[in-house]
Amino acid sequence: MAQATLSGVKFSSWDIDADILAAINEKGWDYATQIQAEAIPLARDGKNVVGQARTGSGKTAAFGIPCIENTEANGIPQAIIISPTRELAQQIAEEMQWLQGDKGLGIITVYGGTDIDKQAKKLDAGVEIIVGTPGRIIDMTKRGHLKLESITTLCLDEADRMLDMGFFPDIIWVLEKMENRKQTMLFSATFPEEVLDAANTFISDAEHVMSDDLEVEIPEIEQLHIPIGRANKLWALGRILVTMNDEDQMMVFTNTKRMVDLLVQRLNKFRFNAAGLHGDMPQNKRGRIIESFKDGGEKVLICTDVAARGIDVDGVTIVVNYDLPDDVESYVHRIGRTGRMGRKGTAWSFVSGEDKGQLQKISATWNLAIPESAVPDLPKGMDRDPVRKQADWSEVSNNFGMVPVKVSVGKQHGATNHTLTNWFSNEAKLDQLAIGEVSIADDTSQVEIHLDKVETVIKVMGNRQWNGDSVTLEIAR
Repeated sequence: MAQATLSGVKFSSWDIDADILAAINEKGWDYATQIQAEAIPLARDGKNVVGQARTGSGKTAAFGIPCIENTEANGIPQAIIISPTRELAQQIAEEMQWLQGDKGLGIITVYGGTDIDKQAKKLDAGVEIIVGTPGRIIDMTKRGHLKLESITTLCLDEADRMLDMGFFPDIIWVLEKMENRKQTMLFSATFPEEVLDAANTFISDAEHVMSDDLEVEIPEIEQLHIPIGRANKLWALGRILVTMNDEDQMMVFTNTKRMVDLLVQRLNKFRFNAAGLHGDMPQNKRGRIIESFKDGGEKVLICTDVAARGIDVDGVTIVVNYDLPDDVESYVHRIGRTGRMGRKGTAWSFVSGEDKGQLQKISATWNLAIPESAVPDLPKGMDRDPVRKQADWSEVSNNFGMVPVKVSVGKQHGATNHTLTNWFSNEAKLDQLAIGEVSIADDTSQVEIHLDKVETVIKVMGNRQWNGDSVTLEIAR
């Protein structure tokens, strides 16, 4: 917890559970951080708490210690911590696991993207604390593996994200099933007014505590975002890489360890030298990579936020958010890696359609201008991209995965919804479910085609005729 400001309060002064205190002592923690000193006594008394503190301030222990202390090892679920992402859920569970010491509580994670049967078996075997994402918690409840009626303690981490309009209905669904809930805790780096309003619908009598170290310095560097889908992020990164000069160094941030490894492999395939850095690597290997980067031997470092902590390299001139960070504060820490010592720095963010809300949130939280930009041009004398651009239908599809296709056939050509749908279905061998809404104008029509089939449709239908006339098709922007 080197990033956090310590208080003058010792953990030993609280007379907390002996197993927890032993674990904390073994970790070398002596004094509580500011948010811990404010929140833990209130939470231990069973009060509802709204805590505001930045990442790295020790907020997991601020809710984790009281949560563990108030839970009995009896195989019955008593506490749930809900987080917006699986990565954060894993981090919380890992920290709570060591915080409990030898208390013997079953602490498990439940989130999507992994084997649901394994998670169900663990729940069925009996656990006391669940850390998970809203969707999978609801799924497990509906399947009967999780009984929310027994939960007495609920904590939302990164509550600003949990209570935005995307997650709010899920949170309310979960809350309504917790008929014996006695304590609710919300922790976040930011609490916009609309989030506090939402929170007041289910936690009206909370104690509000705030860490004094919330101020974050925003570096004066050029910040730009590129609207781009996942399929073409590597193409855009290739463009940025070929514009680097000999003095430049770059840090590329992803949200997962797996993406670090994949990105290093893909860049090497296209003859770009890049080193990867994440928490699963052996410590000695990580040390060698960091030293090489600091010495300038490595020019490009692909890393996760956790792995990059403590890396201070004055020579970093470019930061790329290959994945936009899950929390607003990480954005500032990432871009702060460049523009040091008065040097010029540029931060690029790749923003897909589903990331736009998060970009707006980052901009609003820190009052930043992050204007849209095209990818950099190829350098003079270079006429071919190192990574070829892909057709990315997901970026032009709607929420149902349908892509609008404009076709040069309309009412004046005798087209109706029925005839046009049948024509697409028969000529392109499409299942009717792959065809969505059809809108017909005088001389053109628009037909929605599922993104899995749209490339085939464009290729096949461009060679077909309507009543003997050639037809043109294009994506309707």
